Amino acid sequence: MLEFFQSIQSLFEDVIFAPMHFFRALELENWTAANIMNWFFMLIGFVAFIYWMKQLKAFNDNNEEDRDPTAHSFLG
Repeated sequence: MLEFFQSIQSLFEDVIFAPMHFFRALELENWTAANIMNWFFMLIGFVAFIYWMKQLKAFNDNNEEDRDPTAHSFLG
């Protein structure tokens, strides 16, 4: 049974987390390159936020939303 858990440990440490070890070593040389994945995810989030705001503005401009205070049962 011990070998089973050691094999799981080896899988995670040697295979799955290998890119994280690379980025940890790279951080000592170049901070920006080490955090490139963070910048990439922030860019995706920013683009999604801009898209969402454009869609909300389009629905707002078309007056498609029911703005009556009693439109939803939990409002009144």
